[in-house]
Amino acid sequence: MERDLFEEEHLLFRDTVREFMAREVAPHHARWEKDGIVPREVWKKAGEIGMFGFSVPEEYGGAGVTDFRYNTVIVEEIMRHGATGLGFSLHNDVMAPYMVELTDDAQRQRWLPGFASGELITAIAMTEPGAGSDLQGVRATAVREGDHYVLNGQKTFITNGVNADLVVVVAKTDPEAGARGITLLVVERGMEGFGRGRNLDKIGMKAQDTAELFFENVRVPVANRLGPDEGQGFFQLMRNLPQERMSIAVGAVAAAETVLEQTVEYCRGRQAFGRSIGSFQNTRFVLAELATETEIARHYVDKCVLALNAGRLTALDAAKAKWWTTELQTKVIDRCLQLHGGYGYMMEYPVAKAWVDSRVQTIYGGTTEIMKEIIGRSFGF
Repeated sequence: MERDLFEEEHLLFRDTVREFMAREVAPHHARWEKDGIVPREVWKKAGEIGMFGFSVPEEYGGAGVTDFRYNTVIVEEIMRHGATGLGFSLHNDVMAPYMVELTDDAQRQRWLPGFASGELITAIAMTEPGAGSDLQGVRATAVREGDHYVLNGQKTFITNGVNADLVVVVAKTDPEAGARGITLLVVERGMEGFGRGRNLDKIGMKAQDTAELFFENVRVPVANRLGPDEGQGFFQLMRNLPQERMSIAVGAVAAAETVLEQTVEYCRGRQAFGRSIGSFQNTRFVLAELATETEIARHYVDKCVLALNAGRLTALDAAKAKWWTTELQTKVIDRCLQLHGGYGYMMEYPVAKAWVDSRVQTIYGGTTEIMKEIIGRSFGF
């Protein structure tokens, strides 16, 4: 079926992003994989062509446009290039709502110009060694002392953790208040007591800097609190998680489509028993199944993107999209790797890298099991 999500301005923007990826990313990503990090200069170059901060008001250097279709274009082009080291989607899709909607005028003036230009890289620190999907289980604490909070705790698996200049930290300001005891604080690079551990050695997404963060008596100004009131952090997180999950779903479908296209071409050229392996019925059946499921996922995700734009995307819809598309992504890539035979296990073939990169998709942003729990609770049992 024909895809009708985008308008002319989105297609023109895609050309710009695609050219940027071909020029500034594709030739270098293999080296970044070895280095374990993407250079900060790439962020600045992306900022120069308007790849960040679509919803940031124009007076702060953004486009002043709230349209997730632009975000979708960037995520799709990143996945189609296999450039999983770029933490742009975390910056654009996850962090933008916090930085635009929860900041006051003074905070906007301090942070939004750099956010839009790529000079200030952002991250969000939710996960702890003992608390992942259970956000109410975080142990990081922030005790108010006058016009500062004294922050203590540890976070792990933090995307952009090495490069980040601004980190939104989920901390308990009232350990006895449950969900109403959580507050979001912005910790800035260079604050005394803020430390970064090792760049974590992952099985995939090797170029993505993912770090441990440590906070030891970090004095965070009350002026760095997100939102006017203390204790609103959990509800702020819940409100923004659906967009994060949509970003993951968009990337999942784009990755599945990309690997499927590559595999079809491989099956056309690869010979076995004197003929193309694509001519075997089993190959055609496998590809037919994967193509059908991927296209169905594409249209559901596109509909969700439009719902997000209209302010009608529910947490339930996002949970369905997130678990289904990420599980599909891992299935599609695994089946495609099988069709490559032994060559699929070689890192010189894109399917191998896509395979290891995809595995985390069913984990971060809320595991498949948590997504099903969200959906299951809607039945009222």
